[in-house]
Amino acid sequence: MDSYLLDWANLLLRWLHVIVAIAWIGASFYFVWLDNHLLKPQAQDLKSKGVDGELWAVHGGGFYNPQKYMVAPGHLPQHLHWFYWESYWTWMSGFALFALLYLFNADTYLIDKRVHDWSAPAAVAGALGFLAGGWIVYDQICRRFGRKADGTIGNDGMVLGLIAVVIAAAAWGASQLFAGRAAFLIVGAVIATMMSANVFFWIIPGQKQVIADMRAGRPVDPVHGQRGKQRSVHNTYFTLPVLIAMLSNHYGMLYSHPHNWLVLVGLMLVGALVRTWFVKRHKGVNAWPLLAIVAALLAALIVWLAPKPMATEGTAGAPATGAMSAASTPAVTPAKVSFEEVRKIVNDRCLACHNAALAPKRIQFHEPQLIEQHAAEIYQQAVAQRAMPLNNATGMTDEERAILGRWVKER
Repeated sequence: MDSYLLDWANLLLRWLHVIVAIAWIGASFYFVWLDNHLLKPQAQDLKSKGVDGELWAVHGGGFYNPQKYMVAPGHLPQHLHWFYWESYWTWMSGFALFALLYLFNADTYLIDKRVHDWSAPAAVAGALGFLAGGWIVYDQICRRFGRKADGTIGNDGMVLGLIAVVIAAAAWGASQLFAGRAAFLIVGAVIATMMSANVFFWIIPGQKQVIADMRAGRPVDPVHGQRGKQRSVHNTYFTLPVLIAMLSNHYGMLYSHPHNWLVLVGLMLVGALVRTWFVKRHKGVNAWPLLAIVAALLAALIVWLAPKPMATEGTAGAPATGAMSAASTPAVTPAKVSFEEVRKIVNDRCLACHNAALAPKRIQFHEPQLIEQHAAEIYQQAVAQRAMPLNNATGMTDEERAILGRWVKER
């Protein structure tokens, strides 16, 4: 029953996380699109009111005319819609899911002793340290390098370059300390923490300060709008890298690679370039070379990660050997894999978890018919994706994976 309720908690938290993330990212994408499509107003009454840009749009059978004021309208209405709960709930639900799956099961999900042998409390502290440390370093980069020579907020080229270096360093560091699957998720969570902290510490407080100054009749400092714009722009470029980091834990071919941190950096770079292409297109620029670079990067990753063919085997489980050359030795057809070979591998490498008592996701291997029944899942998880055994805790070898693969194809 505990496992059953845990599955429900996992499902509902994941569902909540996806719902609020869609709301947050959708709002972020919309406002970036809107900013890049606003036109200078032509009507004198709009100019006199301080409207800096406007847009006419049609959607859902109605017409919309959003207007943007710079810095603020002369008369501030009492009712204002704030965009921040989407961000807060995305981070809170994501952290709750991370805690439920990874922090409370650190021995299983955070730690791979072949990568770094440390205790569960130390691994949990390390994971939390990555989240906090990532925000502190990012915020300091923005504070120290995010101003132009005239003192206004800007200089995004240098800032984004430094942030990219920090994220790449985080990917490398996490891959040296945590299990591959956890490392990818932690790097995604680091960036997500930067995004939500931008909203919590800078964007919303800055907007509240502007409103307080207006209501009190004080001059409005434009730095609040400049800083909010800077952090919002960063957030929009972070979105797709975060999404690929979060999706990656379903694909063992990514996080189980010996140079998994480079795989993650490559995928996040693809995401950032795709988002850059969209932003440029919003501005009327078709940056097709960016998509060519994206296609080249993806092709390179696909080729690089492609599974290497196993050596031809003379008999099941043993490579062909001999003093005679391949030219003088007739080809030997490998013997068909027996079920007993398969059952021994499953018993040695899989049964510790997939037994009658534990059985994650109700997948059990303690009876021969159950192994036969789940042959497709065994192939997908242990052979194709190499995601199981989790963190390869039981030490399944490449030869054993090849035997399982042959058995499934021979059935």
